[in-house]
Amino acid sequence: QVQLAESGGGLVQAGDSLSLSCAVSGRAFGDRSVAWFRQLPGKEREFVASIRWRAGTTYYADSVKGRFTISRDNAKNTVLLQMNSLRPEDTAVYFCAVGGGLLDTLPELYDFWGQGTQVTVSS
Repeated sequence: QVQLAESGGGLVQAGDSLSLSCAVSGRAFGDRSVAWFRQLPGKEREFVASIRWRAGTTYYADSVKGRFTISRDNAKNTVLLQMNSLRPEDTAVYFCAVGGGLLDTLPELYDFWGQGTQVTVSS
């Protein structure tokens, strides 16, 4: 089993920055990817960004490319999501997940999930 715990959400204004953290623990998962997804009530989970755990290569959704940066600290078993130039449409619950390949954007391809952290961006 792999356990994930998100933190860092909150209420910010449009244009502000926020950093989310995902603490990963449990059994090793090799070079699989850790990804961030987000979800609004009643909507499907939307892929945001992913990172290969060992290689560190990254992949972003077009909607966040250039504004969000995903990174990992292997020594601390943590994945970060730095979010800049936030927009009201970035408002959602953000989840981290462990799954398959770097380019896997479908939630069903990810095996382990955290509980999520709320990000609210006011206009």
